[in-house]
Amino acid sequence: QLQLVESGGGLVQAGGSLRLSCAASGSRFEINDMGWYRQAPGKQRELVADITSGGGTNYAGSVKGRFTISRDNARKMVYLQMNSLKPDDTAVYYCYANQVRGPVERQFTVDFWGQGTQVTVSS
Repeated sequence: QLQLVESGGGLVQAGGSLRLSCAASGSRFEINDMGWYRQAPGKQRELVADITSGGGTNYAGSVKGRFTISRDNARKMVYLQMNSLKPDDTAVYYCYANQVRGPVERQFTVDFWGQGTQVTVSS
């Protein structure tokens, strides 16, 4: 069973930077996509950025140009470099990964989530 553990959250002033890390472990299956989601108080969880196994990336419009997602397949880790942080970035950030299971004729996707790490940006 795949486990995801986030680290790197904390308190930072507006304009500052943080780097989030997520370590994956505990599964024999290959990891397909990985990403970062966040949930602010009173709001739904939203996609921040994701990255495919081949390195293709996608970003939410609100973070494009400020955040960078990357992954190290050998170490089974994904990172989120967050620059020029704003108070609106304050949220719990969750690591996400999925795996494709089953034979080609009957494939399905399994999603996994980390426990989250708090990011607080003060004004």
